Amino acid sequence: MRLLLDTCTFLWLIGMPEYLPESVRQRVRDPGSQTAVSLVTIWECLIKHAKRRLGLRTGERSALDFLLWQCEDHRIGVLPIPITALRPLERLPAIHGDPFDRLLICQAIEEGMAIVTPDVAIRRYPVKTIWDD
Repeated sequence: MRLLLDTCTFLWLIGMPEYLPESVRQRVRDPGSQTAVSLVTIWECLIKHAKRRLGLRTGERSALDFLLWQCEDHRIGVLPIPITALRPLERLPAIHGDPFDRLLICQAIEEGMAIVTPDVAIRRYPVKTIWDD
């Protein structure tokens, strides 16, 4: 299964995995799963880090290098944002106002991926989502 982690899922995975349901942790670790984060997720994390809204312990690394290292360490790919990812945007209902999440939804639709998210607003879109409450 192809999985796209939303921002909070990614941050919990790399910093507080106990926040994730066990079934989500198993799916992400499953060798049969292809797990990725979007470039937009990395961008959102960098913005929040710069505003001091994230407690990333980057050590000697830059925030970007730290996030990329975490991706590598957890075997998570980074999904680029091609212009074609915007195709579903005009058809999306106005459920979610967060532009980062709307782009994730578009990417998941275009790439045929499931979004791993606890966000109930995202789960109302016509996109496959994974989360066990």
